[in-house]
Amino acid sequence: MIGVTGATGQLGHLVIEHLLKTTAANNIVALVRNPQKATALKELGVEVREADYTKPATLTTAFAGLDKLLLVSSSEVGQRATQHQNVIDAAKAAGVKLLAYTSILHADTSPLSLAQEHVATENYLRAADVPYVVLRNGWYTENYLASVPAALANQAFIGCAGEGKISSASRNDYAQAAAAVLTNSAPQAGKVYELSGDESYTLAELSAMISEESGNTIRYVNMAEADFAKVLEGVGIPAPFAAVLADSDTGAAKGGLFDDSHTLSKLIGRPTDSLRSLVKAAL
Repeated sequence: MIGVTGATGQLGHLVIEHLLKTTAANNIVALVRNPQKATALKELGVEVREADYTKPATLTTAFAGLDKLLLVSSSEVGQRATQHQNVIDAAKAAGVKLLAYTSILHADTSPLSLAQEHVATENYLRAADVPYVVLRNGWYTENYLASVPAALANQAFIGCAGEGKISSASRNDYAQAAAAVLTNSAPQAGKVYELSGDESYTLAELSAMISEESGNTIRYVNMAEADFAKVLEGVGIPAPFAAVLADSDTGAAKGGLFDDSHTLSKLIGRPTDSLRSLVKAAL
């Protein structure tokens, strides 16, 4: 039995879709905060169970009978470490034989502030004596492509990543990798996968590609971190999260989002989705 947390989220749902290609639906459990929002998952034939990271009692019940568990990291920055610890404790109590955790690329050396809670979770995993495998996901290409409409409207793509190279991959690529690890017959406990896209690019290069594919001239405007955060706040992003996004760009400028190991493509058995194909899809 394989359980996937955050299954109504974009990544979790994709993981389940990939699992269904090789695993019977009755061996997959979708773990969700709100079962009422899981109609699409039920239609796939998988079992849906309530599992709220902030309610340990739901986790204890939800993990019963599971052999493997994917812990998709919480989206609640600042509360992640405690929430993840609740999941790990419940998994240990339930006798889960393998816990896979979605961390961040090169968590132990990353300059991104986002890495702190991931490092705390990885440390807790080691201390908890639970068989685990770490999927250190790089940046999602979709994180940047969400800015395409604004870039077209303003004829500018803004950020503060400077000349930093970004080795992002699609959410689908990372989901396929998670499914591959969860269904791999080879022992996975103790492994740490550094996962990133095959291509690496600067935001100036991304802007040039958007220009080519859209027929518009989109220039990259590199800003100071504080100024970029203010712009993000100005379009409605809450100040704390705007600060995290700006910090992540600064981290990219320091090499925090670069990796050329090609571990992800090796794991999924194909090249990662090309940046150009994803830009075309976004347009």
